[in-house]
Amino acid sequence: MTVRHFLDIDDLTAAEVDQVLTLAGRSDLPKVLAGKGAALLFEKPSARTRHSMEVAVMELGGHPVTDTGELGRRESVEDLARVLHGYHAVIAARVFAHDKVARIASVSQVPVVNMLSDDAHPLQALADVLTIKQEFGSLAGRHIVWSGDFSNVARSLAKAAGKTGMTMVAACPAGYGATPVDLAAMPWLSATDDPHGAVEGADCVATDAWYSMGQEAEADERRPVFRPYQVNTALLERARPSAIVMHCLPAHRGEEATDEVLDGPRSRIFPEAHNRLHTARAVLAFLLGVRP
Repeated sequence: MTVRHFLDIDDLTAAEVDQVLTLAGRSDLPKVLAGKGAALLFEKPSARTRHSMEVAVMELGGHPVTDTGELGRRESVEDLARVLHGYHAVIAARVFAHDKVARIASVSQVPVVNMLSDDAHPLQALADVLTIKQEFGSLAGRHIVWSGDFSNVARSLAKAAGKTGMTMVAACPAGYGATPVDLAAMPWLSATDDPHGAVEGADCVATDAWYSMGQEAEADERRPVFRPYQVNTALLERARPSAIVMHCLPAHRGEEATDEVLDGPRSRIFPEAHNRLHTARAVLAFLLGVRP
């Protein structure tokens, strides 16, 4: 079997994204990791990613081996990957620089999964799309609005939107939005600096922290820039009455979104978080040959 990797949404075709979403809805997947190990490498600490991946591996019959620390410090990233693929059936990594997970994949003889990098967060994007599908029953024609920083999460979600027939607008302050390269590559993605105008007709309003792990020193600088992009009741009043709110968590409550929104009837942040398990399990199964 050809080794497949999952470093970003681009590694799946539209039909394959649909297959993974279908697998995510199943609780009877074959134990493709029975008697096998899965290496889970964490440069960045995590709650949702670590718990969801460890449980996903166990539900597929495998044994997760979690390791933390900077990759490439004690030995080259490539040497580590060559060692680990002799022990494990799959390698997953949560890193700062995307180049590191790409380097692992370049030499690994087993599937490699990007659990997060500075460029992409594809497992989160799949969980988000699954959440929208669960809410509305279909994806084609749905419209997502992203308010805030066009982060790695936003970029992967935009790619997933295109794979599933949705459109997306990124409402971001100057200097923090989708790049011309992003917009040229994803014609279903548009950009604006007007969040209140952007949410007109939205089926889903999504956001993320204004400063991510490693950007804490920029917090005081970023807060006033992003304050107009806060997801609050006034903003949601402009969206469709059926619109839902998503946030990948952890949230800085009172900053990118208010408690009233995060705990309100439109919020789907906890089903979204729970879907991280279902999509992680589905991705692992897919890479190991399982099909609906």
